[in-house]
Amino acid sequence: MYGGGNTFEGIKTDSLSQEDPQKLAEFEARIARGEKIEPGDWMPDMYRKQLIRMIEQHGHSEIIGALPEGTWITRAPGFKRKLSLMAKVQDEVGHAQLLYSAAETLGKSREQMLDDLITGKSKYSNIFNYPAFTWADSCFISWLVDAGAIVNQLANAKGSYGPYCRALERICAEESFHLKYGHHCVIYLASGTDKQRQMFQEALNRWWAPMMHFFGPSDKISAHTEVLMKWKVKMSTNDDQRNQFLDMYVPKIWELGFTIPDPKLKKNTETNKWEYTEPDWEEFKRVINGDGPCNKERLEVRRIAEERGRWVREALKSPSMRYVTPLA
Repeated sequence: MYGGGNTFEGIKTDSLSQEDPQKLAEFEARIARGEKIEPGDWMPDMYRKQLIRMIEQHGHSEIIGALPEGTWITRAPGFKRKLSLMAKVQDEVGHAQLLYSAAETLGKSREQMLDDLITGKSKYSNIFNYPAFTWADSCFISWLVDAGAIVNQLANAKGSYGPYCRALERICAEESFHLKYGHHCVIYLASGTDKQRQMFQEALNRWWAPMMHFFGPSDKISAHTEVLMKWKVKMSTNDDQRNQFLDMYVPKIWELGFTIPDPKLKKNTETNKWEYTEPDWEEFKRVINGDGPCNKERLEVRRIAEERGRWVREALKSPSMRYVTPLA
């Protein structure tokens, strides 16, 4: 569901000075030719670390992102929507497994990634630390948060690291169905009663600021965008992705008759860029670093799940399991 690139990059650039110049030049030439880097290939330490950071953050975001929507499965209006939302949540958790597999090819184990998530060492997308109070909140996530994720994932699917690109291709195919589901739910509210329209407008008001944070900090304060784009770890800047999202979805929101809670939001026809109120990056940092409305709650749910599933993992590792015949 949810793309990477949401946190402040924290790898020191001076690590490049310690790399073999010839190997680094060959590596960069391969990327310039459009070749994919595979797990057994030589790569700079900074490239490896940034990919692990981005891919595991993406995986964590899929896992944690399933929680606010998951709470609405039993309360979704109608049996078909319950089934659809259940399938969507299941897909998101499956996406996390694909991403963890891709990150493991870079040398970090899945167990370590999950442990770092639970202890707060690894981050995940800011937007999943907010409560989904109403059904309309779930609809906002399914439509607009998934839309923002697709903007990020379609770009990064063209990146330089083979396993991540292949995982994203499959994820994007499934996300297109999630987007249609979310759009259908919003259209239902938009064409409903005054109370239903008000419910979505209130959800839009609550989620707009986190949505503007979703693409990550402004390019003015993002530390390593230049080298990461040169290596095709990132395929577009945070601000470019934010502008692309606004281009695609602000007209759709307005067409449905809803109001976006930003009096400064407008398209500059000369620059072809959107102007908007600068997001509160101090709030963004607080939420990313564990001080959001639902950070502790979401991680506690994940911790309990890990504890309850421990016996299964240990049983599967048991030597006696080697002799168990699989069911046909």
